[in-house]
Amino acid sequence: MAEFVEVHVTVPDRDTAERIADVVVGERLAAAAQLVAPITSVYWWRGEINRAEEWLLFMKTTAERFDELAAAIRQLHPYEVPQIIAVPLVAGTADYLEWIRRETTPERGV
Repeated sequence: MAEFVEVHVTVPDRDTAERIADVVVGERLAAAAQLVAPITSVYWWRGEINRAEEWLLFMKTTAERFDELAAAIRQLHPYEVPQIIAVPLVAGTADYLEWIRRETTPERGV
């Protein structure tokens, strides 16, 4: 498994995206969060094809922190089944990856 991951989450609006980003970065569950606005999602839900305007968050963290990050997102997320997926970062510059590690260390507290 990769040591670092990028977590993708879709949300219904900007306020939700900002709230989740503020909490997970503030609690050092993610080193950074980028908000991409708005996107159109087409998906199956309860036997029907749906279309919705959503916002997309990209969050950088360590694989070790993924479960905690996912739990925090679930608490803040309004969807019954939110998209919370992690994509492995197979490569990155050494200084950037070290920055992710440093900024997601819980005891850092700075």
